[in-house]
Amino acid sequence: MSRGILARLRLSSLRLRLVVVFALVALTAAVAASGIAYWLNREAVLTRTQDGALNDFRQEMQNRVATLPLRPGQEDLRRTAEQMASGSADYQVLLLGERDEGKPIVGASDPDDFTLADVPVSLREAVDTRRPVTDANPYPYHLFWQRTERGGTPYLVGGTRIDGGGPAGYMFKSLAAEKADLNSLAWSLGIATALAVAGSVLLAQVAATTVLRPVHRLGEAARRLGEGKLDTRLRVTGEDELADLSRTFNGAAESLQKKVADMSAREESSRRFVADMSHELRTPLTALTAVTEVLEDEQDALDPMIAPAVALVVSETRRLNDLVENLMEVTRFDAGTARLVLDDVDIADQITACVDARAWLDAVELDAERGIVVPLDPRRLDVILANLIGNALKHGGSPVRVSVRTEDGELAIAVRDHGPGIPEEVLPHVFDRFYKASASRPRSDGSGLGLSIAMENALIHGGSITASNSVGEDGEVDGAVFVLRLPLDASGITSEVKTRSGRGEVEEA
Repeated sequence: MSRGILARLRLSSLRLRLVVVFALVALTAAVAASGIAYWLNREAVLTRTQDGALNDFRQEMQNRVATLPLRPGQEDLRRTAEQMASGSADYQVLLLGERDEGKPIVGASDPDDFTLADVPVSLREAVDTRRPVTDANPYPYHLFWQRTERGGTPYLVGGTRIDGGGPAGYMFKSLAAEKADLNSLAWSLGIATALAVAGSVLLAQVAATTVLRPVHRLGEAARRLGEGKLDTRLRVTGEDELADLSRTFNGAAESLQKKVADMSAREESSRRFVADMSHELRTPLTALTAVTEVLEDEQDALDPMIAPAVALVVSETRRLNDLVENLMEVTRFDAGTARLVLDDVDIADQITACVDARAWLDAVELDAERGIVVPLDPRRLDVILANLIGNALKHGGSPVRVSVRTEDGELAIAVRDHGPGIPEEVLPHVFDRFYKASASRPRSDGSGLGLSIAMENALIHGGSITASNSVGEDGEVDGAVFVLRLPLDASGITSEVKTRSGRGEVEEA
């Protein structure tokens, strides 16, 4: 069975539930109708046969048995019983009289087929019971009947007694023909019930298809809309509730498309503004940087009253230059123009070069084996390491330990400090842009973009960075730990690598 059929028939399927409900309703209605029809027909057939036989038997008792002498002989009883049984009612007769007081005699139309043993005791007692004659009951004896079964065949047994001490008579009629007719009726009703259920299942399929096809189209449209295909629309036909639902969906999709377009336009405008602003700032910053370098070289010869101001200008100019560079890098990520230039990198040498270039050798402990060579972008790896190690030195203090391991096809670089750690409420936000963990440092040397840029560079490599706290043997927090994970196999880096903010292209050297 195909997966599509299995999907349509799964227990949670609306189609299956509709079919089951239709089938159950049809089955209940058909069984109820068939049961009522069978019961009515059964009662009608049995009542008609029963009334015909009993009325004929009563008439025969009046016409034949009542004319017998008070003390008839057995031959008289037998001959009369045969005459009564020869009629069109097709039943056997048994007549019960007395030759002398307390000496019963029996005459049967067919002793081999009907004997006194076939008459239920309760029926014999009812027939022999004499009732007081009153205005409401003019006769001391009545005709009684009872349905019984012998050898799996149903029979009707009836009996009465002649007033004035005459014989008692019993009739014994087979109901086999009626049973066969009722069995045929039951089979017919059963087949009709099965056909009704089958028809209801077909109708349920048609109804389910009619109802679920628009729902399926709506689901597909919603899925495409969720995938970002905002131009998805439904074709509206009819004036029913499903058509109203389709119109509502189209209206919502159109509104969403318009809002997303407006937001995209505003976002693009913001990105363009930041990029243009950063680009325009680079020219004056280049001049300012050159001037501050000259001032820094002459700082010792300056007036002591002016020297602090010069130092502040130099520091803030460098900070502004770093901020502009970071903004331009973020803009490249957002615009999807960030590129990887892959090269085989010895990780230990790369970390050493990063630390040495920033004069951090005395404050950093390196635990890395030489010879671990991975295809990466050296410039971007340097940015990641500089941000992670610089952040650890700034907020955790030295010594900072950098350890390198390879595990499960990944390169893991852990940067650990021994500072106060990262508050639990801050951990989810450490890689957010412009987020600063300490409220006591509203104005810090950082821009709040370093860790965010580090994460973007890790993502464009197909890796990630995680932040956590290290717990010492005493159970107290003993510094923060940042772990950079990058793939060892460069073939895992596709031609398009998805970052958090855009799409970056990979260009192999």
